[in-house]
Amino acid sequence: MLQLSELKIAVIGLGYVGLPLAVEFGKKVPVVGFDIHQKRIDELRSGQDHTLEVSPEELVQSTHLTYSANLEDLKSCNFFIVTVPTPIDEFKQPDLTPLVKASESIAKVLQKGDIVVYESTVYPGATEEVCIPVLEKNSGLTFNQDFFAGYSPERINPGDKLHRVTNILKITSGSTPEVADYVDEVYNLIIEAGTHKATSIKVAEAAKVIENTQRDVNIALINELAVIFNKMGIDTEAVLQAAGTKWNFLPFRPGLVGGHCIGVDPYYLTHKAQAIGYHPEIILAGRRLNDAMGAYVVTQLVKAMIKKKIQVEGAKVLVLGLSFKENCPDIRNTKIIDIVNELQEYHIQADVYDPWVDAAEAQHEYNITPVQQLEQGQYDAVILAVAHDQFKTMGATEIRALGKPEHVLYDLKYVLDQSESDIRL
Repeated sequence: MLQLSELKIAVIGLGYVGLPLAVEFGKKVPVVGFDIHQKRIDELRSGQDHTLEVSPEELVQSTHLTYSANLEDLKSCNFFIVTVPTPIDEFKQPDLTPLVKASESIAKVLQKGDIVVYESTVYPGATEEVCIPVLEKNSGLTFNQDFFAGYSPERINPGDKLHRVTNILKITSGSTPEVADYVDEVYNLIIEAGTHKATSIKVAEAAKVIENTQRDVNIALINELAVIFNKMGIDTEAVLQAAGTKWNFLPFRPGLVGGHCIGVDPYYLTHKAQAIGYHPEIILAGRRLNDAMGAYVVTQLVKAMIKKKIQVEGAKVLVLGLSFKENCPDIRNTKIIDIVNELQEYHIQADVYDPWVDAAEAQHEYNITPVQQLEQGQYDAVILAVAHDQFKTMGATEIRALGKPEHVLYDLKYVLDQSESDIRL
Protein backbone atom coordinates (compact mmCIF):
# COMPACT_ATOMS: atom_id res chain seq x y z
CA MET A 1 0.00 0.00 0.00
CA LEU A 2 1.13 3.54 -0.76
CA GLN A 3 2.70 5.60 1.99
CA LEU A 4 1.03 8.92 2.66
CA SER A 5 4.35 10.57 1.87
CA GLU A 6 4.03 9.17 -1.69
CA LEU A 7 0.47 10.39 -2.14
CA LYS A 8 -0.31 12.43 -5.25
CA ILE A 9 -4.00 13.08 -5.79
CA ALA A 10 -5.95 13.76 -8.97
CA VAL A 11 -9.42 15.28 -8.58
CA ILE A 12 -11.50 14.65 -11.70
CA GLY A 13 -14.14 17.35 -12.19
CA LEU A 14 -13.73 20.83 -10.69
CA GLY A 15 -17.32 21.84 -10.05
CA TYR A 16 -19.17 22.53 -6.81
CA VAL A 17 -17.87 19.27 -5.29
CA GLY A 18 -14.45 18.76 -6.83
CA LEU A 19 -12.93 22.21 -6.44
CA PRO A 20 -13.40 22.63 -2.65
CA LEU A 21 -12.01 19.11 -2.19
CA ALA A 22 -9.00 19.77 -4.43
CA VAL A 23 -8.29 23.06 -2.64
CA GLU A 24 -8.30 21.45 0.80
CA PHE A 25 -6.10 18.53 -0.24
CA GLY A 26 -3.84 20.99 -2.07
CA LYS A 27 -3.00 22.60 1.26
CA LYS A 28 -1.49 19.30 2.43
CA VAL A 29 -0.28 17.16 -0.50
CA PRO A 30 0.40 17.45 -4.25
CA VAL A 31 -2.89 17.63 -6.19
CA VAL A 32 -3.77 17.94 -9.86
CA GLY A 33 -7.25 19.36 -10.39
CA PHE A 34 -8.49 18.02 -13.73
CA ASP A 35 -11.42 19.28 -15.78
CA ILE A 36 -12.27 18.68 -19.43
CA HIS A 37 -13.23 22.34 -19.89
CA GLN A 38 -10.17 24.48 -20.62
CA LYS A 39 -12.21 27.59 -19.83
CA ARG A 40 -12.68 26.34 -16.27
CA ILE A 41 -8.96 25.61 -15.93
CA ASP A 42 -8.06 29.09 -17.19
CA GLU A 43 -10.52 30.67 -14.77
CA LEU A 44 -9.06 28.82 -11.77
CA ARG A 45 -5.50 29.58 -12.83
CA SER A 46 -6.47 33.25 -12.82
CA GLY A 47 -7.60 32.87 -9.20
CA GLN A 48 -11.37 33.01 -9.75
CA ASP A 49 -14.21 30.55 -9.12
CA HIS A 50 -17.54 31.40 -10.76
CA THR A 51 -19.40 28.94 -8.50
CA LEU A 52 -18.37 31.11 -5.51
CA GLU A 53 -17.66 27.97 -3.46
CA VAL A 54 -13.99 28.90 -3.04
CA SER A 55 -12.66 32.41 -2.49
CA PRO A 56 -9.59 33.81 -4.31
CA GLU A 57 -7.78 33.78 -0.94
CA GLU A 58 -8.47 30.06 -0.49
CA LEU A 59 -7.25 29.31 -4.01
CA VAL A 60 -3.96 31.04 -3.20
CA GLN A 61 -3.60 29.12 0.06
CA SER A 62 -3.74 25.78 -1.78
CA THR A 63 -0.03 25.85 -2.61
CA HIS A 64 0.27 22.21 -3.76
CA LEU A 65 -2.64 22.41 -6.23
CA THR A 66 -2.21 22.70 -9.99
CA TYR A 67 -4.89 22.66 -12.69
CA SER A 68 -4.97 20.86 -16.01
CA ALA A 69 -7.22 19.78 -18.86
CA ASN A 70 -4.45 17.52 -20.19
CA LEU A 71 -4.83 13.86 -19.26
CA GLU A 72 -1.06 13.34 -19.53
CA ASP A 73 -0.62 15.47 -16.41
CA LEU A 74 -2.36 12.76 -14.36
CA LYS A 75 0.21 10.07 -15.10
CA SER A 76 2.18 10.90 -11.98
CA CYS A 77 -0.92 10.64 -9.75
CA ASN A 78 -1.73 7.54 -7.74
CA PHE A 79 -4.97 8.42 -5.93
CA PHE A 80 -7.87 9.46 -8.16
CA ILE A 81 -11.04 11.10 -6.83
CA VAL A 82 -13.98 11.31 -9.23
CA THR A 83 -16.42 14.17 -8.63
CA VAL A 84 -18.29 14.42 -11.93
CA PRO A 85 -22.06 15.04 -12.15
CA THR A 86 -24.53 12.14 -12.11
CA PRO A 87 -27.74 13.61 -13.56
CA ILE A 88 -30.96 11.99 -14.73
CA ASP A 89 -32.17 12.01 -18.33
CA GLU A 90 -35.50 13.24 -19.72
CA PHE A 91 -37.10 9.95 -18.71
CA LYS A 92 -35.85 10.36 -15.11
CA GLN A 93 -33.38 7.51 -15.51
CA PRO A 94 -29.79 7.70 -14.20
CA ASP A 95 -27.36 9.12 -16.74
CA LEU A 96 -23.98 7.59 -15.93
CA THR A 97 -22.30 8.96 -19.05
CA PRO A 98 -20.05 11.47 -17.20
CA LEU A 99 -19.04 8.74 -14.74
CA VAL A 100 -18.22 6.25 -17.51
CA LYS A 101 -16.23 8.83 -19.49
CA ALA A 102 -14.28 9.84 -16.38
CA SER A 103 -13.48 6.17 -15.73
CA GLU A 104 -12.34 5.71 -19.33
CA SER A 105 -10.01 8.69 -18.98
CA ILE A 106 -8.54 7.49 -15.68
CA ALA A 107 -7.99 4.03 -17.15
CA LYS A 108 -5.60 5.53 -19.72
CA VAL A 109 -3.24 6.70 -16.97
CA LEU A 110 -3.97 4.05 -14.31
CA GLN A 111 -0.97 2.14 -12.98
CA LYS A 112 -0.39 -0.76 -10.61
CA GLY A 113 -1.07 0.09 -7.00
CA ASP A 114 -3.32 3.08 -7.81
CA ILE A 115 -6.61 3.74 -6.02
CA VAL A 116 -9.74 5.26 -7.60
CA VAL A 117 -12.32 6.77 -5.25
CA TYR A 118 -15.75 7.85 -6.48
CA GLU A 119 -17.68 10.67 -4.81
CA SER A 120 -20.47 11.09 -7.38
CA THR A 121 -23.93 10.04 -6.21
CA VAL A 122 -24.95 6.66 -7.64
CA TYR A 123 -27.23 3.74 -6.86
CA PRO A 124 -25.87 0.95 -4.62
CA GLY A 125 -23.61 -1.28 -6.69
CA ALA A 126 -22.79 1.21 -9.47
CA THR A 127 -19.11 1.59 -8.55
CA GLU A 128 -18.41 -2.14 -8.79
CA GLU A 129 -20.95 -2.97 -11.52
CA VAL A 130 -20.37 -0.03 -13.89
CA CYS A 131 -17.17 1.87 -13.09
CA ILE A 132 -14.76 -0.94 -12.21
CA PRO A 133 -15.39 -2.92 -15.45
CA VAL A 134 -14.68 0.26 -17.44
CA LEU A 135 -11.40 0.74 -15.55
CA GLU A 136 -10.40 -2.90 -16.10
CA LYS A 137 -11.34 -2.96 -19.78
CA ASN A 138 -9.52 0.25 -20.69
CA SER A 139 -6.43 -0.20 -18.51
CA GLY A 140 -5.79 -3.91 -18.89
CA LEU A 141 -5.32 -4.08 -15.11
CA THR A 142 -7.12 -6.40 -12.69
CA PHE A 143 -9.34 -5.00 -9.94
CA ASN A 144 -8.21 -5.64 -6.35
CA GLN A 145 -4.99 -7.07 -7.67
CA ASP A 146 -3.39 -4.32 -9.75
CA PHE A 147 -5.59 -1.39 -8.71
CA PHE A 148 -8.19 -0.70 -6.03
CA ALA A 149 -11.29 1.40 -5.47
CA GLY A 150 -13.25 3.26 -2.85
CA TYR A 151 -16.39 5.31 -2.44
CA SER A 152 -16.75 8.43 -0.32
CA PRO A 153 -19.99 10.28 -1.06
CA GLU A 154 -19.90 14.06 -1.38
CA ARG A 155 -21.87 16.11 1.12
CA ILE A 156 -21.33 19.56 -0.36
CA ASN A 157 -24.15 22.05 0.17
CA PRO A 158 -23.75 24.78 -2.51
CA GLY A 159 -23.75 28.30 -1.12
CA ASP A 160 -23.40 27.11 2.48
CA LYS A 161 -20.49 28.95 4.11
CA LEU A 162 -21.06 27.22 7.46
CA HIS A 163 -20.98 23.57 6.42
CA ARG A 164 -17.78 23.15 4.39
CA VAL A 165 -15.74 20.14 3.24
CA THR A 166 -13.56 20.08 6.33
CA ASN A 167 -16.28 20.29 8.98
CA ILE A 168 -18.78 17.83 7.48
CA LEU A 169 -18.30 14.25 8.69
CA LYS A 170 -17.22 12.08 5.75
CA ILE A 171 -18.24 8.53 4.90
CA THR A 172 -15.38 6.45 3.48
CA SER A 173 -15.06 2.92 2.12
CA GLY A 174 -12.68 0.72 0.17
CA SER A 175 -12.67 -2.40 -1.99
CA THR A 176 -10.57 -4.34 0.58
CA PRO A 177 -10.18 -3.84 4.33
CA GLU A 178 -6.66 -2.50 3.81
CA VAL A 179 -7.79 -0.08 1.10
CA ALA A 180 -10.70 1.05 3.28
CA ASP A 181 -8.22 1.91 6.04
CA TYR A 182 -6.00 3.79 3.60
CA VAL A 183 -8.85 5.75 2.00
CA ASP A 184 -10.05 6.70 5.47
CA GLU A 185 -6.55 7.82 6.40
CA VAL A 186 -6.28 9.98 3.27
CA TYR A 187 -9.55 11.80 3.93
CA ASN A 188 -8.61 12.33 7.55
CA LEU A 189 -5.80 14.54 6.29
CA ILE A 190 -8.37 17.27 5.66
CA ILE A 191 -11.65 16.30 7.37
CA GLU A 192 -11.64 17.94 10.78
CA ALA A 193 -15.10 16.60 11.64
CA GLY A 194 -13.86 13.02 11.32
CA THR A 195 -14.90 10.10 9.16
CA HIS A 196 -17.23 7.13 9.28
CA LYS A 197 -15.75 4.03 7.66
CA ALA A 198 -18.57 2.08 6.02
CA THR A 199 -18.40 -1.70 5.92
CA SER A 200 -18.45 -1.81 2.11
CA ILE A 201 -18.62 0.35 -0.98
CA LYS A 202 -22.29 -0.59 -1.47
CA VAL A 203 -23.15 0.49 2.06
CA ALA A 204 -21.48 3.87 1.45
CA GLU A 205 -23.35 4.28 -1.87
CA ALA A 206 -26.66 3.39 -0.24
CA ALA A 207 -26.08 5.77 2.67
CA LYS A 208 -25.57 8.67 0.30
CA VAL A 209 -28.60 8.01 -1.84
CA ILE A 210 -30.99 7.66 1.12
CA GLU A 211 -29.79 10.91 2.76
CA ASN A 212 -31.48 12.95 0.05
CA THR A 213 -34.31 10.48 -0.50
CA GLN A 214 -35.30 10.93 3.14
CA ARG A 215 -35.36 14.72 2.75
CA ASP A 216 -37.32 14.43 -0.48
CA VAL A 217 -40.03 12.29 1.09
CA ASN A 218 -40.29 14.58 4.12
CA ILE A 219 -40.67 17.67 1.92
CA ALA A 220 -43.27 15.86 -0.17
CA LEU A 221 -45.33 15.26 2.98
CA ILE A 222 -45.17 18.95 3.88
CA ASN A 223 -46.05 19.92 0.30
CA GLU A 224 -49.10 17.69 0.45
CA LEU A 225 -50.09 19.21 3.78
CA ALA A 226 -49.72 22.68 2.25
CA VAL A 227 -52.11 21.74 -0.56
CA ILE A 228 -54.64 20.43 1.98
CA PHE A 229 -54.35 23.46 4.26
CA ASN A 230 -54.65 25.85 1.31
CA LYS A 231 -57.94 24.20 0.36
CA MET A 232 -59.09 24.68 3.96
CA GLY A 233 -58.01 28.32 4.08
CA ILE A 234 -55.43 27.64 6.79
CA ASP A 235 -51.98 29.27 6.71
CA THR A 236 -49.45 26.45 6.37
CA GLU A 237 -46.58 28.35 7.96
CA ALA A 238 -48.70 29.12 11.02
CA VAL A 239 -49.52 25.42 11.34
CA LEU A 240 -45.85 24.42 11.03
CA GLN A 241 -44.78 26.98 13.60
CA ALA A 242 -47.37 25.65 16.05
CA ALA A 243 -46.46 22.01 15.42
CA GLY A 244 -42.78 22.92 15.66
CA THR A 245 -43.16 23.65 19.37
CA LYS A 246 -43.03 19.86 19.93
CA TRP A 247 -39.44 18.82 20.58
CA ASN A 248 -39.28 16.06 17.96
CA PHE A 249 -41.26 17.69 15.13
CA LEU A 250 -39.02 17.94 12.05
CA PRO A 251 -38.68 21.52 10.72
CA PHE A 252 -39.35 20.93 7.01
CA ARG A 253 -41.05 23.57 4.86
CA PRO A 254 -43.04 23.25 1.61
CA GLY A 255 -41.51 24.34 -1.66
CA LEU A 256 -39.93 23.40 -4.96
CA VAL A 257 -37.42 20.56 -4.76
CA GLY A 258 -34.66 21.15 -7.29
CA GLY A 259 -30.89 21.15 -7.34
CA HIS A 260 -28.35 18.46 -8.08
CA CYS A 261 -29.22 16.17 -5.14
CA ILE A 262 -32.65 16.03 -3.52
CA GLY A 263 -34.61 16.18 -6.76
CA VAL A 264 -32.32 13.70 -8.53
CA ASP A 265 -30.88 11.12 -6.12
CA PRO A 266 -34.16 9.30 -5.35
CA TYR A 267 -34.42 8.31 -9.01
CA TYR A 268 -31.09 6.49 -8.72
CA LEU A 269 -32.46 4.40 -5.87
CA THR A 270 -35.82 3.74 -7.54
CA HIS A 271 -34.05 2.75 -10.76
CA LYS A 272 -32.04 0.11 -8.92
CA ALA A 273 -35.06 -1.04 -6.92
CA GLN A 274 -37.05 -1.61 -10.09
CA ALA A 275 -34.09 -3.39 -11.69
CA ILE A 276 -34.17 -5.97 -8.89
CA GLY A 277 -37.94 -6.40 -9.16
CA TYR A 278 -39.28 -4.08 -6.47
CA HIS A 279 -41.59 -1.16 -7.22
CA PRO A 280 -40.97 1.58 -4.64
CA GLU A 281 -44.25 3.17 -3.57
CA ILE A 282 -43.44 5.95 -1.11
CA ILE A 283 -40.30 7.26 -2.82
CA LEU A 284 -41.94 7.59 -6.24
CA ALA A 285 -45.11 9.08 -4.73
CA GLY A 286 -42.95 11.74 -3.07
CA ARG A 287 -41.17 12.43 -6.35
CA ARG A 288 -44.45 12.80 -8.26
CA LEU A 289 -45.78 15.20 -5.65
CA ASN A 290 -42.65 17.34 -5.54
CA ASP A 291 -42.28 17.42 -9.32
CA ALA A 292 -45.86 18.73 -9.59
CA MET A 293 -45.36 21.72 -7.28
CA GLY A 294 -44.35 24.17 -10.02
CA ALA A 295 -47.66 23.65 -11.80
CA TYR A 296 -49.52 23.91 -8.48
CA VAL A 297 -47.89 27.26 -7.71
CA VAL A 298 -49.01 28.70 -11.04
CA THR A 299 -52.55 27.34 -10.58
CA GLN A 300 -52.73 29.14 -7.23
CA LEU A 301 -51.40 32.33 -8.81
CA VAL A 302 -53.88 32.25 -11.70
CA LYS A 303 -56.80 31.74 -9.31
CA ALA A 304 -55.66 34.73 -7.24
CA MET A 305 -55.35 36.86 -10.39
CA ILE A 306 -58.86 35.90 -11.50
CA LYS A 307 -60.26 36.80 -8.07
CA LYS A 308 -58.72 40.26 -8.47
CA LYS A 309 -60.18 40.45 -12.01
CA ILE A 310 -56.71 40.63 -13.56
CA GLN A 311 -56.62 39.47 -17.19
CA VAL A 312 -54.58 36.23 -17.20
CA GLU A 313 -53.85 35.80 -20.91
CA GLY A 314 -51.22 38.32 -21.90
CA ALA A 315 -50.42 39.20 -18.29
CA LYS A 316 -46.88 40.07 -17.26
CA VAL A 317 -45.40 38.22 -14.26
CA LEU A 318 -42.05 38.77 -12.56
CA VAL A 319 -40.31 35.74 -11.05
CA LEU A 320 -37.76 36.78 -8.43
CA GLY A 321 -35.06 34.10 -8.42
CA LEU A 322 -33.86 31.35 -10.76
CA SER A 323 -31.18 29.45 -8.82
CA PHE A 324 -32.31 26.27 -7.10
CA LYS A 325 -31.68 27.74 -3.63
CA GLU A 326 -30.97 31.03 -1.90
CA ASN A 327 -27.67 32.95 -2.07
CA CYS A 328 -26.18 30.60 -4.64
CA PRO A 329 -25.59 30.86 -8.43
CA ASP A 330 -26.32 27.16 -9.04
CA ILE A 331 -29.15 26.67 -11.56
CA ARG A 332 -28.72 22.92 -12.05
CA ASN A 333 -32.14 21.23 -12.07
CA THR A 334 -33.81 24.37 -10.74
CA LYS A 335 -37.56 23.93 -10.46
CA ILE A 336 -38.16 27.63 -11.04
CA ILE A 337 -38.11 26.67 -14.71
CA ASP A 338 -41.28 24.63 -14.09
CA ILE A 339 -43.02 27.81 -12.96
CA VAL A 340 -41.79 29.74 -15.99
CA ASN A 341 -42.88 27.01 -18.41
CA GLU A 342 -46.29 26.70 -16.75
CA LEU A 343 -46.84 30.46 -16.91
CA GLN A 344 -46.13 30.32 -20.63
CA GLU A 345 -48.82 27.63 -20.98
CA TYR A 346 -51.30 30.31 -19.87
CA HIS A 347 -49.80 32.74 -22.44
CA ILE A 348 -48.36 34.80 -19.61
CA GLN A 349 -45.12 36.71 -20.19
CA ALA A 350 -42.67 35.65 -17.49
CA ASP A 351 -39.70 37.87 -16.67
CA VAL A 352 -37.01 36.34 -14.45
CA TYR A 353 -34.66 38.36 -12.26
CA ASP A 354 -31.81 36.83 -10.27
CA PRO A 355 -28.71 38.85 -9.25
CA TRP A 356 -26.84 35.63 -8.42
CA VAL A 357 -27.21 33.90 -11.78
CA ASP A 358 -25.01 34.21 -14.86
CA ALA A 359 -27.24 35.37 -17.71
CA ALA A 360 -25.31 33.45 -20.37
CA GLU A 361 -25.65 30.21 -18.39
CA ALA A 362 -29.41 30.77 -17.95
CA GLN A 363 -29.74 31.33 -21.69
CA HIS A 364 -27.69 28.23 -22.50
CA GLU A 365 -29.40 25.91 -20.02
CA TYR A 366 -33.01 27.08 -20.15
CA ASN A 367 -33.30 29.55 -23.02
CA ILE A 368 -34.10 32.25 -20.49
CA THR A 369 -32.66 35.75 -20.66
CA PRO A 370 -32.99 37.21 -17.15
CA VAL A 371 -33.89 40.89 -16.90
CA GLN A 372 -30.98 42.97 -15.63
CA GLN A 373 -32.94 45.91 -14.21
CA LEU A 374 -36.12 45.97 -12.16
CA GLU A 375 -38.74 48.54 -13.20
CA GLN A 376 -41.58 49.68 -10.99
CA GLY A 377 -45.25 49.34 -11.88
CA GLN A 378 -44.73 46.81 -14.66
CA TYR A 379 -46.22 43.52 -13.45
CA ASP A 380 -49.63 41.95 -12.95
CA ALA A 381 -48.05 39.52 -10.47
CA VAL A 382 -44.76 38.99 -8.67
CA ILE A 383 -43.58 35.57 -7.47
CA LEU A 384 -40.95 35.68 -4.74
CA ALA A 385 -39.49 32.30 -5.69
CA VAL A 386 -36.00 32.23 -4.09
CA ALA A 387 -35.11 33.67 -0.69
CA HIS A 388 -31.97 35.57 -1.72
CA ASP A 389 -30.75 38.09 0.86
CA GLN A 390 -31.24 40.84 -1.73
CA PHE A 391 -34.96 40.10 -1.88
CA LYS A 392 -35.24 40.00 1.91
CA THR A 393 -33.58 43.41 2.05
CA MET A 394 -36.05 44.81 -0.48
CA GLY A 395 -39.00 44.02 1.77
CA ALA A 396 -42.70 44.03 0.89
CA THR A 397 -42.99 47.72 -0.02
CA GLU A 398 -40.15 47.67 -2.56
CA ILE A 399 -41.30 44.37 -4.05
CA ARG A 400 -44.90 45.58 -4.25
CA ALA A 401 -43.71 48.68 -6.11
CA LEU A 402 -42.73 46.41 -9.02
CA GLY A 403 -46.39 45.54 -9.58
CA LYS A 404 -49.15 47.48 -11.23
CA PRO A 405 -51.69 49.21 -8.98
CA GLU A 406 -53.70 45.96 -9.03
CA HIS A 407 -51.40 42.93 -8.78
CA VAL A 408 -50.80 39.66 -6.92
CA LEU A 409 -47.75 39.02 -4.73
CA TYR A 410 -46.97 35.34 -4.17
CA ASP A 411 -44.43 34.65 -1.42
CA LEU A 412 -43.23 31.14 -2.14
CA LYS A 413 -40.46 31.15 0.49
CA TYR A 414 -42.08 32.82 3.53
CA VAL A 415 -39.75 35.80 3.20
CA LEU A 416 -42.52 38.24 4.13
CA ASP A 417 -45.06 38.29 6.92
CA GLN A 418 -48.39 36.69 6.10
CA SER A 419 -50.14 40.06 5.91
CA GLU A 420 -47.61 41.43 3.39
CA SER A 421 -48.35 38.98 0.54
CA ASP A 422 -51.51 37.81 -1.23
CA ILE A 423 -50.59 34.11 -1.34
CA ARG A 424 -48.15 31.82 0.45
CA LEU A 425 -47.52 28.18 -0.30
